[in-house]
This record gives sequence, C-alpha cells and structure tokens, in this order.
Amino acid sequence: LQLQASGGGLVQPGGSLRLSCVASGSVLKNYAIGWFRQAPGKEREGVSCVRRDDSSTYYADSVKGRFTISSDNAKNVVSLQVNDLKPEDTAVYYCAAVYADSGSYDDCEALNYEGMEYWGKGTLVTVSS
Repeated sequence: LQLQASGGGLVQPGGSLRLSCVASGSVLKNYAIGWFRQAPGKEREGVSCVRRDDSSTYYADSVKGRFTISSDNAKNVVSLQVNDLKPEDTAVYYCAAVYADSGSYDDCEALNYEGMEYWGKGTLVTVSS
C-alpha cells in the first residue's frame, strides 16, 4: 500500500483546507486510515482516524468540531476537512494506514501513530496571519 497526502498550504487563522490521502497498491476498505501531524520540535500526534468496517471516526480533543475525516471507496481517497484553523495547527500532516483487524482498530481509536504500518509523505499546513 502506498499513500500520498496533499492539500496543505499557507492559510490565515480561521481559514480552511481540505487534505487528501490517495492510496494505491491496495484498496482502502481493508485498512484503518488515520491522519497524524508533527509540529517543529514536537512529537508526532494523532489527529483523526476512520475504521473501514463500520466507518467509525475518532478525533483528537484539540480538533473536535473543526476537523472532519471522510472516505471515498470508489476513489480510494481519505480526506480531512480542516476548518477554523489556528496557529497551533501548523504542522506537517501525514496519512497512515494499518491493516484492519481488532488490534488495529484499537490503534485507530487511540490515534496511536506507533500502530500504523504504512505512511505517506506529509503535506505542510501553515496557519499564520
């Protein structure tokens, strides 16, 4: 499975972006897909994740109500709509995947980046006025 994230950019506080994660080499329905981010000098952290069996979604407290994860099976794409961006959202955003089983669903719910098996190159989101 190969993943490619895109959609980052420079945006003012309060602005929005739509990040996309395109998968190739396998079908996304067999994986749990998550978005993670890493700000300069900080540890990578989980942002959101979607299970493919029941479409359950999970969010970090810091982004609840502002970010929305969605998947398009036909296009093999998982997107992250990011609204009301704040300077503290500035980071490189990565999409990652883990093959779906009971253990991976726990990692998805916990937004545990160490449980992810496949990573794409990140896309930079900069929130600044």
